[in-house]
Amino acid sequence: MGKNKMLKKMWKPTGLALAGIAVTAAVAVAVPSAMAQRDPAYAAARSAGQIGEQLDGYLGFATTPTPAIRALVEDLNIKRKAAYTASAQSTGSTVQQFAFTSGCNLIANTKPGEKYQTPSGAWKTRDSSPPERDPRCP
Repeated sequence: MGKNKMLKKMWKPTGLALAGIAVTAAVAVAVPSAMAQRDPAYAAARSAGQIGEQLDGYLGFATTPTPAIRALVEDLNIKRKAAYTASAQSTGSTVQQFAFTSGCNLIANTKPGEKYQTPSGAWKTRDSSPPERDPRCP
């Protein structure tokens, strides 16, 4: 019996093992995204009001972006989508549902001075009051 066939027979993942793999994969995808958001260029663009949180769970451009800011946001949004996809699969929801709920939370967690998208689609700068959120937000 070949080595690969022997390994396949020896290891049969249980439901618990598969759940552990899914959680590990979600964390593995989410960690690089969180680390990228600590990038000084991201922090500068966010504090300058160039980018902000959108209702759909992704970053958007509150002003016309430079090519560097566009590339940064596109990279972060790709990482967010990967994290949302992994998390949606593990929770039994769609990627869009998971992204929307994440958008609700990300908007709720904005700090005064940061930009976010209102339910009407307008960009607003967060002040000391709670942000305007979609009525469907949990």
